[in-house]
Amino acid sequence: MTQSVTAGVDGSRESLTAAAWAAGEARRRELPLRLVYAWDWQPQVYGVLADPATHRACADEVLAKTAALVRKQNPDVEVTAERADGPPAAVLSAEAGRSAVLALGSRGLGGLAGFLVGSVSQATLARAERPVVVVRGDDEDTSLPAPEADVVLGLDLQEPHDDVIAYAFESAERQHARLRIVHGVTPPAVFGDYSAVRDPGVRERLLAVAGETLTSYLAPWKDKFPRQPVVQQVEMGRPAGVLLDASSGASLVVVGRRISRIPLGPRIGAVTHAALHHCRGPVAVVPHA
Repeated sequence: MTQSVTAGVDGSRESLTAAAWAAGEARRRELPLRLVYAWDWQPQVYGVLADPATHRACADEVLAKTAALVRKQNPDVEVTAERADGPPAAVLSAEAGRSAVLALGSRGLGGLAGFLVGSVSQATLARAERPVVVVRGDDEDTSLPAPEADVVLGLDLQEPHDDVIAYAFESAERQHARLRIVHGVTPPAVFGDYSAVRDPGVRERLLAVAGETLTSYLAPWKDKFPRQPVVQQVEMGRPAGVLLDASSGASLVVVGRRISRIPLGPRIGAVTHAALHHCRGPVAVVPHA
């Protein structure tokens, strides 16, 4: 089966924004786009007297309208639409497994600088073993950042993972965008005391060592992508805060998520959690072992 870019849709404004991002990604990858409506009949939610056929028809109508809009805006992209019956998180996780990337929408928090990842999106992210991109969409702003704006990668030098780095380089290359690789240096505490980091000499040494480590680690990647513009950004501070500061205006923020085989519920990591809730642009969550 030909791989595709997939977007989960439900008729909401944010899912339309996700579908728009997915259409652009399908064009960049030269792949078809699949729109999927995950429909789960629950009488306790819809009411015992409700007709499931009516709700199925509504879902199909949402799919048809969304597909028509996406085709009109992207006539060069092959678009198919499908209703998949079952619990949304399970359906969308399965869709992610057979897709190049899955796009999901996320609603904004009004005037607050951040967005709320819903239970379905979070459960899908926790299960998916392929990249998932969460795209913000709300009543205030449904526009997408320009694809040529920076792609920002939050990189943990203690646990760098090739799948995450490869996704960031490939995304930047497809978008003809600069890749900005960001690392936050958390100073070591001596018996819980961080006062040493106030010494400019200590700060400079910590940043220099981290910068050298990052340069060394990225050398083979720069050889593999010789034409890709890359900027390295190493700053003192907690990784989540450094990444959020660097993400302003980015076309895509790339973070990793460790795949866990232990059934302890959704676990996406502190930095990834912060990016999903506070970055204003699309966030790609790339699973890794």
